[in-house]
Amino acid sequence: MADPHPIPQVTAQLPVLQATALGHLLIDPAQHPRGQAHVSAASGLVRVRQRLYVVADDEMHVGVFDDPIGAGTGLAPGTLLRVLPGDLPLDKGKRKKVKPDLESLTALPRLPGCPAGALLALGSGSRPERETAVLLVLNDQGIPNGRLALLDLAALYAPLRARFADLNIEGALVVSGELLLLQRGNQGDARNACIRYDWNQMAPWLAGLQTLPPPAKAVQLLDLGCVAGVPLGLTDGTALGGGVWAFCAVAESTHNSYQDGACVASTIGTVGPDGVVQRLQLLQGAPKVEGIAAVARGPDWVLSLVTDPDDPAVASQLLQVCLTQVHK
Repeated sequence: MADPHPIPQVTAQLPVLQATALGHLLIDPAQHPRGQAHVSAASGLVRVRQRLYVVADDEMHVGVFDDPIGAGTGLAPGTLLRVLPGDLPLDKGKRKKVKPDLESLTALPRLPGCPAGALLALGSGSRPERETAVLLVLNDQGIPNGRLALLDLAALYAPLRARFADLNIEGALVVSGELLLLQRGNQGDARNACIRYDWNQMAPWLAGLQTLPPPAKAVQLLDLGCVAGVPLGLTDGTALGGGVWAFCAVAESTHNSYQDGACVASTIGTVGPDGVVQRLQLLQGAPKVEGIAAVARGPDWVLSLVTDPDDPAVASQLLQVCLTQVHK
């Protein structure tokens, strides 16, 4: 019997991008529930004005950092903003079993109750305890105003799990009137997908005005290929304008969404308004990038990236690359 989810074809020789390291995601250890002086599992990144917001898949907090782009200085230590109650176990294995697994973070436009927009952090859905989202309301300066709401994602994820048994939502972004969720493939099921929702239907549910979430309007599979026999899997996305969006993807040697594996390749790519991958480039050194945010610089885009080293003792990094000649 043919494999129903075959690994994609080997990716052809790709151009290579050199990322610049801007610094580690350092914090005051007195703020951290386990006394860490850094964020160690960055998994989603959003830029709102002059601030960077980072979710980490083994934390109950969002990291907040001043954006170093244009400041002429390195990355200054940030602060932690609690978004979920309680503390996780000190033991890494026990923590992995119960963590909310916040893997994606996106900035939302205005919606009912949030006239200045909001931040939305979503659990991956890879386990029942990973089906919670947090909505952080922003003020007119683009700063969380202290109001937040917890959302149960079970009804949103149930039809997706029927299609992707190993569901793993690792990215979210708003593009041209749609909320996109990004499903990450692995060696067990190499399918990557962009799941599209009508924003005007999604906003009332996120605001608590509708009992049930809207159905997806489309599910588009994205074939990113593989490197050294390991399929590339989406880890985050960011809007570039005109319906175009950029993504980061890594080739991690694991057969499921739960176990970590060696990162054999990292890539940056773009997707056009038609849902087709336009370009794909390798990152030198294969840093495991799991968060991406973009800012325009003339005709080009500066991409900020955060890494997940899969080791609590190692700090996540903020990287930067320039993406040229992107159609806007």
